[in-house]
Order: sequence, then C-alpha cells, then structure tokens
Amino acid sequence: MDGLLLFAHGARDPDWAKPFKEVARRVALSRPQLALRLAYLEFMQPELEAAARELVALGCTRIHIVPMFLGTGGHVRRDIPPMLDRLTQEFGPEVEWLLQAALGEQETVIQAMTASSLAWLTTSADSEGQA
Repeated sequence: MDGLLLFAHGARDPDWAKPFKEVARRVALSRPQLALRLAYLEFMQPELEAAARELVALGCTRIHIVPMFLGTGGHVRRDIPPMLDRLTQEFGPEVEWLLQAALGEQETVIQAMTASSLAWLTTSADSEGQA
C-alpha cells in the first residue's frame, strides 16, 4: 500500500502551517483512501520519522515523501537522507522510501507560481482601466 508524506520546514508561528495543512486537507478530500501525513523538519509536530512510522503502522510499504520546499537546498540534500537511512535500518527492505523532487521544482508548481505572479499585473491593469 502506498502512503504520502508531505514534508514542510516548520516554524514557531502556528499560522505558518496553514497553507500546508490546506494542501493536506485537499489531498485527503481528493483521495480519501490514501494514507497521508503532514510532517515538519523542526518546531512543529509530527516530525518526519514519527509520521513515517504512523504510515507504516497503517500498512504502507511504499511511502512517497514530498518536500514542500521551493527548491532542493540543504534541508533536502543534508537533513532528509539521514532520516531515511534511519527508517530504512528500522524497517528494512519491507518499506520503500521514495523521496520526490522539492515541490517548487515541479513544473506544475512553477507554472502556478508564474500565473499567480502575473495575475497581479492583470489585476493592476484592470484597475487602471476603470479609473
């Protein structure tokens, strides 16, 4: 069984997590049968390893980890691999851990950010035309 682990940075301000919780909510609505967890690197709970263990406890044998970062920086390169190594040691070959590309590097997200950025110009031009 596949599981999906959305992995965000975390922050001291709980409001920071609102967009990530909304993504998780929408994914859950779209795929109610999917085993899904949202986890954080720091400051917030659950952390990646705890959320991964929950997915395994649900019966997941293949877990897709989606870093909800704009790019593949130090956290994706340095912090996640040791976590996955520990999980691999803990669960052995029975569980496959699939680290996906950082969300901000995926084409559909780049397209959405481009469209959203340009929308301000369209809104601005519409407002100027009405003045």
